[in-house]
Amino acid sequence: MKVPARAADAFGAFATLKALVRILIHGRSGELPDTRGHRVVRWARIGVLILAGLVTLQSLLLVAGAWRNDIAIQRNMGVAEAEVLSAGPRRSTIEFVTPDRVTYRPELGVLYPSELATGMRIYVEYDKLNPNLVRVQHRNAKLAIIPAGSIAVVGWLVAAAALAGLALVDKRLDRQLAEPSGQPGS
Repeated sequence: MKVPARAADAFGAFATLKALVRILIHGRSGELPDTRGHRVVRWARIGVLILAGLVTLQSLLLVAGAWRNDIAIQRNMGVAEAEVLSAGPRRSTIEFVTPDRVTYRPELGVLYPSELATGMRIYVEYDKLNPNLVRVQHRNAKLAIIPAGSIAVVGWLVAAAALAGLALVDKRLDRQLAEPSGQPGS
């Protein structure tokens, strides 16, 4: 007996999602006017939703990429002392020497560079098979979640504002369509 209840719940959730998507794209649940202005607004809504989806996907890929880098470092980890050559909030360059006395300056800098200062001596963890893949010791992909999540949230806030603006434009088009053709509205 639980299977039909679950199926009904799933169908109800799908129907709700379908109704939500319809309202996000068309802006109403009733009769849809097919004027040029309404079509432009509808396509603008679709564009806003696609852009918001792409921003969300980019944020997810950012975290997935950080996790992939951490896994690569974990598989063949080497640890070395490094000197911070230049420090910034998003990119810091370092130099370190491996146990076989080879000096590396990773071209893309070090992963998770926050709170570093030029001239600091730090420990780094690196991938022995690819010494250009380096992170600050004891830091990992969890540090990428908040910035990536913030980007996604801001993207959806901007999308919500754009969709609200398009809803106002759509209502204005509805009012113009409802007015008799020779009389301006009040």
